[in-house]
Amino acid sequence: MLDTIAQVETPEGIALELRSAGLVPRALAWAIDAMIRAVAASVAAAVFVLLGEGGTGLYLILAFVLFWFYPVLFEVLHDGQTPGKQAMSLRVVNANGTPVTWLASIVRNLLRTVDMLPLFYACGLVAILVDAHSRRIGDIVAATLVVYTDPPAKQSVAPLVPPVWPPVPLRADERAAIVEFAERAEQLTPERQAELAELLSVLTDSRGVQAVQRLHGMAGAFLGRKALQ
Repeated sequence: MLDTIAQVETPEGIALELRSAGLVPRALAWAIDAMIRAVAASVAAAVFVLLGEGGTGLYLILAFVLFWFYPVLFEVLHDGQTPGKQAMSLRVVNANGTPVTWLASIVRNLLRTVDMLPLFYACGLVAILVDAHSRRIGDIVAATLVVYTDPPAKQSVAPLVPPVWPPVPLRADERAAIVEFAERAEQLTPERQAELAELLSVLTDSRGVQAVQRLHGMAGAFLGRKALQ
């Protein structure tokens, strides 16, 4: 089952494309969280057993919290990510792309009891496999999605020079080529930079270092940089 693109629109009218996570990354995230909870429960049991009957009661309370509120607290307070989801670069969001709310998180996690039926998350697995956005029953009822987190935007390494607009309009691929030239400048010798820049003399109306600087300025303009103060 391939991961799919969910087209959503935020309440502000902004169109978003969200990559819905499929069965395998979701299962791995669940397994990581399960191991964390199991370790926490084991450590707590070893401590509370020393407290006798009172410790047993405290342990049962902790076990309840770990099972039911561990995912809710992380999803709402940690940008939709439990430790397992963070490790797999996933997060839970509302169906419209907004951050998951308390009610939605509680509903989707309470309905795990339905997804678990009859054994081994059978209902949830079937739902994920047949749903267009890989949602289990809890996600469908709560109107939530499990999506991939966007990688952090890459900072351009183009030289910082005053932006310059080209004398003629350029196509998107031509602009991209100039930005790539500027970003690769450090990998090229000054002579090679000048040689390549002079191929675009119709844009730079100059030669040598000045031509290189003008192309760097154009790259800065295409990247949205403002004039240097």
